[in-house]
Amino acid sequence: MQSIWSHYADIHEFPRLEENLLTDVAIIGGGITGISAAHSLARQGKKVAVLESRKVGGGTSGHSTGNLYYTIDKILSSLKSKYDNETIKMVAESRSQALKQIAMWVREYNLDCDFRQVPWHLYSHGKESKSKIDDEYETGRKAGLPMHIIQETEMPVPAVRAVKLDEQAQINPMRCVQELAKKVEGEQCQIYEQTHASSVKEEDDYFKIRTAGGMVTAEHVIHATHTPKGVKVVQTLLGPYREYGIACRTEKKVHPDGIFWGYFDGGQKISTRNYSRNGEHYLIAVGEPHKVGHDEHNEQSIEKLESFARKYFDIQEVVFRWGGQHYRPADLLPYIGSTFRHDREYVATGYSTDGLVYGTLAGMILGDLITGKENPWTDLYKATRKQPAKSASNFLKENLDVAKQYVKEFTVKEDEIDVVDLPKGEGKVVEQDGQKLAVYRNDEGHLQIRSATCTHLKCTVSWNSAEKSWDCPCHGSRFETDGTVIEGPAFHVLPNIKS
Repeated sequence: MQSIWSHYADIHEFPRLEENLLTDVAIIGGGITGISAAHSLARQGKKVAVLESRKVGGGTSGHSTGNLYYTIDKILSSLKSKYDNETIKMVAESRSQALKQIAMWVREYNLDCDFRQVPWHLYSHGKESKSKIDDEYETGRKAGLPMHIIQETEMPVPAVRAVKLDEQAQINPMRCVQELAKKVEGEQCQIYEQTHASSVKEEDDYFKIRTAGGMVTAEHVIHATHTPKGVKVVQTLLGPYREYGIACRTEKKVHPDGIFWGYFDGGQKISTRNYSRNGEHYLIAVGEPHKVGHDEHNEQSIEKLESFARKYFDIQEVVFRWGGQHYRPADLLPYIGSTFRHDREYVATGYSTDGLVYGTLAGMILGDLITGKENPWTDLYKATRKQPAKSASNFLKENLDVAKQYVKEFTVKEDEIDVVDLPKGEGKVVEQDGQKLAVYRNDEGHLQIRSATCTHLKCTVSWNSAEKSWDCPCHGSRFETDGTVIEGPAFHVLPNIKS
Protein backbone atom coordinates (compact mmCIF):
# COMPACT_ATOMS: atom_id res chain seq x y z
CA MET A 1 0.00 0.00 0.00
CA GLN A 2 1.22 3.49 -0.86
CA SER A 3 -0.13 6.94 -0.04
CA ILE A 4 -0.74 9.40 -2.86
CA TRP A 5 1.59 11.84 -1.11
CA SER A 6 4.68 9.64 -1.38
CA HIS A 7 3.88 8.90 -5.03
CA TYR A 8 3.93 12.61 -5.84
CA ALA A 9 6.84 13.51 -3.57
CA ASP A 10 10.22 14.67 -4.87
CA ILE A 11 12.30 12.51 -2.52
CA HIS A 12 15.57 13.98 -1.26
CA GLU A 13 18.21 11.58 0.04
CA PHE A 14 19.60 12.43 3.46
CA PRO A 15 22.66 10.48 4.71
CA ARG A 16 22.73 7.67 7.25
CA LEU A 17 24.58 8.46 10.49
CA GLU A 18 28.00 6.75 10.37
CA GLU A 19 29.87 8.46 13.22
CA ASN A 20 29.61 9.60 16.81
CA LEU A 21 28.06 13.04 17.15
CA LEU A 22 27.90 15.78 19.80
CA THR A 23 25.03 18.26 19.49
CA ASP A 24 22.82 20.56 21.56
CA VAL A 25 19.52 18.86 20.70
CA ALA A 26 18.85 15.38 19.33
CA ILE A 27 15.45 14.95 17.68
CA ILE A 28 14.20 11.39 17.17
CA GLY A 29 11.79 11.47 14.24
CA GLY A 30 11.84 13.35 10.93
CA GLY A 31 8.15 14.10 10.41
CA ILE A 32 6.39 17.45 10.69
CA THR A 33 7.09 17.67 14.45
CA GLY A 34 10.80 16.88 14.19
CA ILE A 35 11.48 19.12 11.20
CA SER A 36 9.41 21.99 12.67
CA ALA A 37 11.32 21.76 15.96
CA ALA A 38 14.63 21.57 14.09
CA HIS A 39 13.72 24.71 12.12
CA SER A 40 12.81 26.63 15.28
CA LEU A 41 15.93 25.56 17.20
CA ALA A 42 18.40 26.07 14.36
CA ARG A 43 17.05 29.58 13.78
CA GLN A 44 17.61 30.33 17.46
CA GLY A 45 21.24 29.22 17.34
CA LYS A 46 21.06 25.64 18.61
CA LYS A 47 22.95 22.81 16.93
CA VAL A 48 20.48 20.07 16.07
CA ALA A 49 20.63 16.46 14.84
CA VAL A 50 17.48 14.83 13.44
CA LEU A 51 17.45 11.02 13.48
CA GLU A 52 14.84 9.43 11.19
CA SER A 53 14.61 5.64 11.09
CA ARG A 54 13.14 5.61 7.56
CA LYS A 55 12.44 8.50 5.15
CA VAL A 56 11.96 12.11 6.23
CA GLY A 57 8.23 12.83 6.12
CA GLY A 58 7.45 9.22 5.22
CA GLY A 59 5.82 8.17 8.49
CA THR A 60 2.58 9.53 9.92
CA SER A 61 3.04 12.89 8.20
CA GLY A 62 3.11 11.23 4.78
CA HIS A 63 0.02 9.14 5.57
CA SER A 64 -2.33 11.94 6.65
CA THR A 65 -5.12 13.78 4.81
CA GLY A 66 -2.98 16.81 3.99
CA ASN A 67 -5.68 19.03 5.52
CA LEU A 68 -4.86 22.05 7.69
CA TYR A 69 -7.56 23.61 9.87
CA TYR A 70 -8.20 25.54 13.10
CA THR A 71 -10.70 23.07 14.54
CA ILE A 72 -9.97 19.50 15.72
CA ASP A 73 -10.98 16.07 14.45
CA LYS A 74 -13.34 15.41 17.36
CA ILE A 75 -14.77 18.91 16.57
CA LEU A 76 -14.40 21.83 18.96
CA SER A 77 -17.75 21.21 20.64
CA SER A 78 -16.35 17.92 22.04
CA LEU A 79 -14.15 20.05 24.32
CA LYS A 80 -17.15 21.66 26.06
CA SER A 81 -17.57 18.73 28.45
CA LYS A 82 -14.05 19.28 29.80
CA TYR A 83 -13.02 22.90 29.17
CA ASP A 84 -14.39 26.42 29.39
CA ASN A 85 -14.83 28.71 26.40
CA GLU A 86 -11.56 30.54 27.03
CA THR A 87 -9.59 27.28 26.78
CA ILE A 88 -11.43 26.27 23.60
CA LYS A 89 -10.61 29.68 22.18
CA MET A 90 -6.91 29.15 23.03
CA VAL A 91 -6.94 25.80 21.24
CA ALA A 92 -8.35 27.42 18.09
CA GLU A 93 -5.94 30.37 18.32
CA SER A 94 -2.87 28.14 18.80
CA ARG A 95 -3.83 26.01 15.83
CA SER A 96 -4.47 29.09 13.70
CA GLN A 97 -0.97 30.36 14.46
CA ALA A 98 0.55 27.01 13.50
CA LEU A 99 -1.36 26.99 10.20
CA LYS A 100 -0.12 30.52 9.52
CA GLN A 101 3.42 29.34 10.26
CA ILE A 102 3.11 26.70 7.53
CA ALA A 103 1.79 29.33 5.10
CA MET A 104 4.75 31.56 6.01
CA TRP A 105 7.24 28.75 5.28
CA VAL A 106 5.60 28.14 1.91
CA ARG A 107 6.02 31.81 0.98
CA GLU A 108 9.47 32.34 2.53
CA TYR A 109 11.06 29.21 1.06
CA ASN A 110 8.86 28.88 -2.03
CA LEU A 111 7.98 25.32 -1.02
CA ASP A 112 6.59 23.24 -3.87
CA CYS A 113 4.04 21.31 -1.78
CA ASP A 114 0.68 22.08 -3.43
CA PHE A 115 -0.31 24.50 -0.66
CA ARG A 116 -3.75 25.99 -1.28
CA GLN A 117 -6.09 28.02 0.89
CA VAL A 118 -9.53 26.39 0.89
CA PRO A 119 -12.63 26.41 3.13
CA TRP A 120 -13.41 23.73 5.72
CA HIS A 121 -16.90 22.23 5.91
CA LEU A 122 -18.77 20.07 8.41
CA TYR A 123 -22.07 18.49 7.43
CA SER A 124 -24.61 15.96 8.57
CA HIS A 125 -25.74 13.39 6.03
CA GLY A 126 -28.73 12.32 8.12
CA LYS A 127 -30.95 13.74 10.85
CA GLU A 128 -29.24 11.66 13.53
CA SER A 129 -26.17 13.95 13.64
CA LYS A 130 -27.84 17.23 12.65
CA SER A 131 -27.54 18.64 16.18
CA LYS A 132 -23.74 18.15 16.05
CA ILE A 133 -23.52 20.76 13.30
CA ASP A 134 -25.54 23.35 15.21
CA ASP A 135 -23.48 22.68 18.34
CA GLU A 136 -20.20 23.09 16.44
CA TYR A 137 -21.43 26.31 14.86
CA GLU A 138 -22.22 27.82 18.26
CA THR A 139 -18.94 26.59 19.79
CA GLY A 140 -16.89 27.90 16.87
CA ARG A 141 -18.51 31.32 16.99
CA LYS A 142 -17.92 31.62 20.75
CA ALA A 143 -14.26 30.66 20.16
CA GLY A 144 -13.90 33.54 17.73
CA LEU A 145 -14.00 31.52 14.50
CA PRO A 146 -16.07 33.00 11.64
CA MET A 147 -18.12 29.86 11.00
CA HIS A 148 -21.36 30.28 9.09
CA ILE A 149 -24.31 28.10 8.17
CA ILE A 150 -24.47 27.32 4.44
CA GLN A 151 -26.84 25.60 2.06
CA GLU A 152 -26.77 21.81 2.25
CA THR A 153 -26.73 21.69 -1.56
CA GLU A 154 -23.12 22.95 -1.48
CA MET A 155 -22.00 19.61 0.00
CA PRO A 156 -20.51 16.86 -2.21
CA VAL A 157 -23.06 14.31 -0.92
CA PRO A 158 -26.67 14.75 0.26
CA ALA A 159 -26.80 16.61 3.57
CA VAL A 160 -29.35 18.09 6.00
CA ARG A 161 -27.17 20.67 7.77
CA ALA A 162 -23.75 22.21 7.06
CA VAL A 163 -21.30 24.87 8.32
CA LYS A 164 -18.27 26.45 6.67
CA LEU A 165 -15.03 28.05 7.84
CA ASP A 166 -12.99 29.96 5.27
CA GLU A 167 -9.20 30.34 4.88
CA GLN A 168 -8.14 26.86 5.93
CA ALA A 169 -5.63 25.01 3.74
CA GLN A 170 -4.41 21.83 2.06
CA ILE A 171 -0.95 20.53 1.14
CA ASN A 172 0.89 17.45 -0.01
CA PRO A 173 2.34 16.69 3.46
CA MET A 174 5.20 14.49 2.21
CA ARG A 175 6.39 17.19 -0.19
CA CYS A 176 5.98 19.85 2.52
CA VAL A 177 8.15 18.05 5.10
CA GLN A 178 10.75 17.06 2.51
CA GLU A 179 10.97 20.59 1.10
CA LEU A 180 11.22 22.18 4.54
CA ALA A 181 13.87 19.66 5.62
CA LYS A 182 16.05 20.62 2.64
CA LYS A 183 15.81 24.28 3.71
CA VAL A 184 16.61 23.49 7.35
CA GLU A 185 19.60 21.22 6.70
CA GLY A 186 22.93 22.99 7.07
CA GLU A 187 25.62 23.93 9.54
CA GLN A 188 23.14 24.25 12.44
CA CYS A 189 21.02 21.23 11.58
CA GLN A 190 22.14 17.79 10.42
CA ILE A 191 19.46 15.38 9.21
CA TYR A 192 19.98 11.62 9.01
CA GLU A 193 17.76 8.96 7.45
CA GLN A 194 17.79 5.17 7.88
CA THR A 195 19.10 5.92 11.38
CA HIS A 196 17.15 3.96 13.97
CA ALA A 197 17.52 5.02 17.61
CA SER A 198 17.86 1.78 19.57
CA SER A 199 18.09 3.33 23.04
CA VAL A 200 18.06 6.65 24.90
CA LYS A 201 19.98 6.85 28.18
CA GLU A 202 21.12 9.69 30.41
CA GLU A 203 24.77 9.72 31.43
CA ASP A 204 26.78 12.54 33.04
CA ASP A 205 24.10 15.20 32.38
CA TYR A 206 23.86 14.26 28.69
CA PHE A 207 21.55 12.01 26.73
CA LYS A 208 23.14 9.18 24.80
CA ILE A 209 21.14 8.02 21.78
CA ARG A 210 22.50 4.78 20.37
CA THR A 211 22.18 3.99 16.66
CA ALA A 212 23.75 1.32 14.47
CA GLY A 213 26.10 3.89 12.90
CA GLY A 214 27.17 5.86 15.95
CA MET A 215 26.32 7.42 19.30
CA VAL A 216 24.64 10.84 19.49
CA THR A 217 25.36 12.82 22.64
CA ALA A 218 23.03 15.73 23.34
CA GLU A 219 22.04 18.10 26.12
CA HIS A 220 18.36 17.83 25.15
CA VAL A 221 16.37 15.08 23.41
CA ILE A 222 12.98 15.36 21.69
CA HIS A 223 10.81 12.32 20.99
CA ALA A 224 9.14 13.48 17.76
CA THR A 225 7.94 9.97 16.90
CA HIS A 226 4.18 10.51 17.28
CA THR A 227 4.37 8.55 20.51
CA PRO A 228 7.56 8.60 22.62
CA LYS A 229 10.07 5.76 22.34
CA GLY A 230 10.62 3.47 25.31
CA VAL A 231 8.42 3.38 28.41
CA LYS A 232 6.84 6.72 29.38
CA VAL A 233 4.04 7.66 31.81
CA VAL A 234 2.23 9.58 29.07
CA GLN A 235 1.62 6.32 27.16
CA THR A 236 -1.04 5.40 29.74
CA LEU A 237 -2.97 8.49 28.59
CA LEU A 238 -3.01 7.55 24.90
CA GLY A 239 -5.21 5.33 22.77
CA PRO A 240 -3.50 4.11 19.55
CA TYR A 241 -5.74 4.01 16.44
CA ARG A 242 -5.40 3.45 12.72
CA GLU A 243 -7.41 5.16 10.00
CA TYR A 244 -7.42 4.56 6.25
CA GLY A 245 -7.25 6.61 3.08
CA ILE A 246 -7.89 6.03 -0.61
CA ALA A 247 -7.19 8.18 -3.67
CA CYS A 248 -9.42 7.57 -6.70
CA ARG A 249 -8.52 8.73 -10.19
CA THR A 250 -11.23 10.78 -11.90
CA GLU A 251 -11.51 12.05 -15.46
CA LYS A 252 -12.09 15.59 -14.20
CA LYS A 253 -12.63 17.28 -10.87
CA VAL A 254 -15.70 15.59 -9.35
CA HIS A 255 -15.42 17.09 -5.87
CA PRO A 256 -15.71 20.76 -4.85
CA ASP A 257 -12.62 22.56 -3.55
CA GLY A 258 -12.12 22.39 0.17
CA ILE A 259 -12.08 20.10 3.20
CA PHE A 260 -15.36 18.24 3.80
CA TRP A 261 -16.13 16.25 6.94
CA GLY A 262 -19.38 14.32 6.81
CA TYR A 263 -21.25 12.66 9.68
CA PHE A 264 -23.30 9.66 8.65
CA ASP A 265 -25.92 7.71 10.58
CA GLY A 266 -24.32 5.31 13.00
CA GLY A 267 -21.57 7.78 13.94
CA GLN A 268 -19.40 7.18 10.88
CA LYS A 269 -17.31 10.21 9.82
CA ILE A 270 -15.61 10.45 6.44
CA SER A 271 -13.31 13.21 5.22
CA THR A 272 -13.14 13.99 1.50
CA ARG A 273 -11.13 16.36 -0.69
CA ASN A 274 -9.74 16.60 -4.19
CA TYR A 275 -6.11 16.63 -5.32
CA SER A 276 -4.64 17.44 -8.71
CA ARG A 277 -1.06 17.29 -9.91
CA ASN A 278 0.64 16.77 -13.29
CA GLY A 279 -2.74 16.89 -15.04
CA GLU A 280 -4.14 14.01 -12.97
CA HIS A 281 -7.27 14.45 -10.82
CA TYR A 282 -8.12 12.47 -7.67
CA LEU A 283 -10.86 12.16 -5.10
CA ILE A 284 -9.47 11.39 -1.62
CA ALA A 285 -11.56 9.77 1.11
CA VAL A 286 -10.32 9.09 4.65
CA GLY A 287 -12.04 7.36 7.57
CA GLU A 288 -12.88 3.99 9.18
CA PRO A 289 -10.71 4.24 12.35
CA HIS A 290 -10.15 1.31 14.70
CA LYS A 291 -7.92 0.48 17.65
CA VAL A 292 -4.46 -0.74 16.62
CA GLY A 293 -4.14 -4.51 16.66
CA HIS A 294 -7.87 -5.11 17.20
CA ASP A 295 -8.98 -5.76 13.63
CA GLU A 296 -7.15 -8.43 11.65
CA HIS A 297 -9.14 -7.89 8.46
CA ASN A 298 -8.24 -4.24 7.97
CA GLU A 299 -8.94 -4.49 4.24
CA GLN A 300 -12.65 -4.27 5.12
CA SER A 301 -12.12 -0.68 6.26
CA ILE A 302 -10.62 0.19 2.89
CA GLU A 303 -13.41 -1.64 1.06
CA LYS A 304 -15.99 0.50 2.90
CA LEU A 305 -14.23 3.69 1.74
CA GLU A 306 -14.15 2.38 -1.82
CA SER A 307 -17.89 1.61 -1.69
CA PHE A 308 -18.54 5.13 -0.38
CA ALA A 309 -16.49 6.70 -3.19
CA ARG A 310 -18.24 4.69 -5.89
CA LYS A 311 -21.68 5.45 -4.45
CA TYR A 312 -21.33 9.24 -4.44
CA PHE A 313 -18.68 10.10 -7.06
CA ASP A 314 -17.85 9.34 -10.67
CA ILE A 315 -14.49 7.64 -10.17
CA GLN A 316 -12.44 5.66 -12.68
CA GLU A 317 -10.34 3.52 -10.33
CA VAL A 318 -8.91 3.39 -6.84
CA VAL A 319 -5.20 3.99 -7.37
CA PHE A 320 -3.75 4.50 -3.87
CA ARG A 321 -4.64 2.93 -0.54
CA TRP A 322 -2.92 3.57 2.78
CA GLY A 323 -3.26 3.55 6.55
CA GLY A 324 -2.15 6.12 9.11
CA GLN A 325 -1.69 5.96 12.86
CA HIS A 326 -2.84 8.41 15.50
CA TYR A 327 -2.96 8.56 19.29
CA ARG A 328 -6.01 9.91 21.10
CA PRO A 329 -5.28 11.79 24.35
CA ALA A 330 -7.30 11.09 27.49
CA ASP A 331 -8.30 14.73 28.03
CA LEU A 332 -8.64 15.55 24.29
CA LEU A 333 -5.54 17.79 24.08
CA PRO A 334 -2.00 16.83 22.98
CA TYR A 335 0.90 16.39 25.39
CA ILE A 336 3.77 18.69 24.39
CA GLY A 337 6.70 19.46 26.67
CA SER A 338 9.14 17.92 29.12
CA THR A 339 8.54 14.49 30.62
CA PHE A 340 7.86 13.50 34.22
CA ARG A 341 11.31 11.90 34.23
CA HIS A 342 13.45 14.80 33.05
CA ASP A 343 13.03 18.50 32.20
CA ARG A 344 15.46 18.19 29.24
CA GLU A 345 13.65 15.23 27.67
CA TYR A 346 10.61 16.25 25.61
CA VAL A 347 7.63 14.54 24.03
CA ALA A 348 4.99 15.65 21.53
CA THR A 349 2.12 13.19 21.27
CA GLY A 350 -1.66 12.75 21.41
CA TYR A 351 -2.46 14.68 18.23
CA SER A 352 -5.44 12.50 17.23
CA THR A 353 -5.71 13.01 13.44
CA ASP A 354 -4.75 16.69 13.69
CA GLY A 355 -1.00 16.10 13.53
CA LEU A 356 0.06 18.37 10.66
CA VAL A 357 -1.05 21.48 12.56
CA TYR A 358 -0.32 20.17 16.05
CA GLY A 359 3.09 18.91 14.91
CA THR A 360 3.96 22.38 13.65
CA LEU A 361 2.68 23.89 16.90
CA ALA A 362 4.77 21.39 18.89
CA GLY A 363 7.89 22.49 17.01
CA MET A 364 7.15 26.10 17.93
CA ILE A 365 6.50 25.30 21.62
CA LEU A 366 9.51 22.99 22.05
CA GLY A 367 11.82 25.42 20.29
CA ASP A 368 10.81 28.12 22.76
CA LEU A 369 11.04 25.81 25.78
CA ILE A 370 14.59 24.74 24.97
CA THR A 371 15.80 28.27 24.22
CA GLY A 372 14.07 29.78 27.27
CA LYS A 373 11.51 31.87 25.42
CA GLU A 374 7.98 32.35 26.68
CA ASN A 375 5.24 30.71 24.65
CA PRO A 376 1.55 31.47 25.27
CA TRP A 377 0.50 27.82 24.85
CA THR A 378 3.15 26.00 26.93
CA ASP A 379 0.87 25.43 29.94
CA LEU A 380 -2.17 24.51 27.85
CA TYR A 381 -0.41 21.52 26.29
CA LYS A 382 2.30 20.65 28.83
CA ALA A 383 2.97 16.92 28.95
CA THR A 384 3.10 16.71 32.76
CA ARG A 385 -0.31 18.28 33.39
CA LYS A 386 -2.54 16.43 35.83
CA GLN A 387 -6.24 16.65 35.00
CA PRO A 388 -7.84 13.53 36.54
CA ALA A 389 -11.41 14.81 36.16
CA LYS A 390 -10.89 15.51 32.44
CA SER A 391 -8.91 12.33 31.74
CA ALA A 392 -10.66 9.74 33.88
CA SER A 393 -13.14 8.15 31.48
CA ASN A 394 -10.76 7.82 28.53
CA PHE A 395 -7.89 6.81 30.82
CA LEU A 396 -9.97 3.96 32.23
CA LYS A 397 -11.24 2.93 28.81
CA GLU A 398 -7.80 2.68 27.21
CA ASN A 399 -6.04 1.10 30.17
CA LEU A 400 -8.77 -1.45 30.85
CA ASP A 401 -8.35 -2.46 27.23
CA VAL A 402 -4.58 -2.82 27.71
CA ALA A 403 -5.21 -4.90 30.83
CA LYS A 404 -7.57 -7.15 28.84
CA GLN A 405 -4.80 -7.77 26.31
CA TYR A 406 -2.46 -8.96 29.07
CA VAL A 407 -5.14 -11.12 30.69
CA LYS A 408 -5.77 -12.71 27.29
CA GLU A 409 -2.18 -13.98 27.41
CA PHE A 410 -3.16 -16.38 30.20
CA THR A 411 -6.77 -17.21 29.35
CA VAL A 412 -6.80 -17.65 25.57
CA LYS A 413 -4.61 -20.02 23.61
CA GLU A 414 -3.79 -19.08 20.05
CA ASP A 415 -3.90 -21.69 17.30
CA GLU A 416 -1.45 -24.52 17.82
CA ILE A 417 1.40 -24.45 15.32
CA ASP A 418 -0.35 -25.61 12.18
CA VAL A 419 0.59 -23.34 9.32
CA VAL A 420 0.77 -25.85 6.49
CA ASP A 421 -2.18 -24.17 4.78
CA LEU A 422 -1.08 -20.59 5.51
CA PRO A 423 -1.32 -18.78 2.13
CA LYS A 424 1.50 -16.71 0.67
CA GLY A 425 1.42 -13.12 1.90
CA GLU A 426 -0.49 -13.99 5.07
CA GLY A 427 0.44 -14.11 8.76
CA LYS A 428 -0.85 -15.86 11.84
CA VAL A 429 -0.08 -15.90 15.58
CA VAL A 430 0.44 -19.50 16.74
CA GLU A 431 1.67 -21.20 19.89
CA GLN A 432 4.51 -23.70 20.25
CA ASP A 433 5.69 -25.04 23.60
CA GLY A 434 3.96 -22.18 25.39
CA GLN A 435 5.62 -19.52 23.23
CA LYS A 436 3.59 -17.18 20.99
CA LEU A 437 5.02 -16.98 17.47
CA ALA A 438 4.32 -14.52 14.66
CA VAL A 439 4.43 -16.64 11.50
CA TYR A 440 4.37 -15.15 8.01
CA ARG A 441 4.62 -16.93 4.65
CA ASN A 442 6.40 -14.70 2.13
CA ASP A 443 5.73 -14.50 -1.60
CA GLU A 444 8.35 -17.20 -2.25
CA GLY A 445 6.52 -19.57 0.09
CA HIS A 446 9.08 -19.49 2.90
CA LEU A 447 8.02 -19.06 6.53
CA GLN A 448 9.34 -16.14 8.55
CA ILE A 449 8.95 -16.87 12.25
CA ARG A 450 9.41 -14.12 14.84
CA SER A 451 8.50 -13.87 18.49
CA ALA A 452 4.92 -12.56 18.78
CA THR A 453 5.79 -10.74 22.01
CA CYS A 454 6.04 -6.96 21.52
CA THR A 455 9.45 -5.70 22.60
CA HIS A 456 7.90 -2.63 24.26
CA LEU A 457 5.91 -4.08 27.18
CA LYS A 458 5.44 -7.74 26.24
CA CYS A 459 1.92 -7.69 24.75
CA THR A 460 1.16 -10.20 21.98
CA VAL A 461 1.05 -8.66 18.51
CA SER A 462 -1.78 -9.21 16.01
CA TRP A 463 -1.70 -9.70 12.25
CA ASN A 464 -2.74 -6.74 10.06
CA SER A 465 -3.82 -8.35 6.78
CA ALA A 466 -4.27 -5.11 4.81
CA GLU A 467 -0.86 -3.61 5.57
CA LYS A 468 1.06 -6.88 6.10
CA SER A 469 2.38 -5.98 9.52
CA TRP A 470 2.41 -7.18 13.12
CA ASP A 471 0.55 -4.65 15.30
CA CYS A 472 0.57 -4.40 19.09
CA PRO A 473 -2.93 -3.83 20.57
CA CYS A 474 -1.56 -2.35 23.82
CA HIS A 475 0.48 0.75 22.92
CA GLY A 476 0.49 0.75 19.11
CA SER A 477 3.94 -0.54 18.17
CA ARG A 478 3.99 -1.97 14.65
CA PHE A 479 6.52 -4.29 13.01
CA GLU A 480 7.38 -5.44 9.49
CA THR A 481 7.03 -9.15 8.70
CA ASP A 482 10.79 -9.47 9.29
CA GLY A 483 10.34 -7.98 12.78
CA THR A 484 11.71 -4.49 12.00
CA VAL A 485 10.04 -1.66 13.95
CA ILE A 486 7.73 0.45 11.76
CA GLU A 487 6.40 2.82 14.41
CA GLY A 488 5.31 3.11 18.01
CA PRO A 489 7.18 3.10 21.33
CA ALA A 490 9.14 -0.13 20.74
CA PHE A 491 12.90 0.27 20.23
CA HIS A 492 13.77 -3.30 19.24
CA VAL A 493 12.85 -5.78 16.51
CA LEU A 494 10.71 -8.87 17.12
CA PRO A 495 13.35 -11.59 17.73
CA ASN A 496 13.84 -14.21 15.03
CA ILE A 497 12.77 -17.75 15.94
CA LYS A 498 14.29 -20.69 14.10
CA SER A 499 11.64 -23.01 12.65
